[in-house]
Amino acid sequence: MWTHASWQGRFLSSRLPAGERLRSYAGWCNAVEGNTTFYATPSRGTVESWARQTYPDFRFVLKLPKPITHERRLTGVEQDLHPFLDAIEPLGPRVHALWVQLPGSFGPLDLALLSGFLRGLPRAHRYAVEVRHRAFFEDERSARLLEKVLAEANAEWVPFDTTFFFAQPPTTDAEREGWARKPRMPRRVRALTDRPVVRYMGRDDAEATAGSWGPWVDTVTAWLREGRSPTFFLHTPGNREAPALARRFHDEVRARLPELEPLPEPPADEEPLTLF
Repeated sequence: MWTHASWQGRFLSSRLPAGERLRSYAGWCNAVEGNTTFYATPSRGTVESWARQTYPDFRFVLKLPKPITHERRLTGVEQDLHPFLDAIEPLGPRVHALWVQLPGSFGPLDLALLSGFLRGLPRAHRYAVEVRHRAFFEDERSARLLEKVLAEANAEWVPFDTTFFFAQPPTTDAEREGWARKPRMPRRVRALTDRPVVRYMGRDDAEATAGSWGPWVDTVTAWLREGRSPTFFLHTPGNREAPALARRFHDEVRARLPELEPLPEPPADEEPLTLF
């Protein structure tokens, strides 16, 4: 998620080849969702380049490959899991969490599979699980059973908050596409570990998005005061202004907690940024 065409020359240096643009992104934000790993396990050389382009406390939240979570549904996955874990080894502590995104069909009756899978994973990594089955959000017993499975593995529950995105009909082509593809997920603000991970979906209207995230500013601030280390990922349908919006969110949290470290300064050789 660091090579959007609309970011080139604005958030990403136009002087860098595609394989080096993570370096520019890391000057804007200190964490990234590793969505590409869902579609293919990267080569070790590629991962080594990611490590070279980021500082040691940069956070990667890497999605497990699709064959593991969606095709084999967490069973008999060794032939895909071990090559993936070997490939990401050069990132070392930059791997903040491995992200287990499960399909919408993975429901309460499948929790035994999830439990066994999490128990078999190496303890060298932390894990964060995203579920999309409605029962986990609408049935208290199902939610508690999932929380128990996650707690036993010290794994986090990743909320994908799309409530604001679906609150009004779409007004742009990107929003219309998102309405057809994105899951309608409720807001969930309960953290299970000291490393909460949140995914938030805004709109293409940057000001409207910034006006919508107040409850999450409250929650993230409270988590930080409790000694947790949250990671907040902000999306919009086109993601055109996502890095600037992410920094704006961080600034709002930091206004309440001045002791929170600032984000890195963007590279000085970038073109001046027009936010909105």
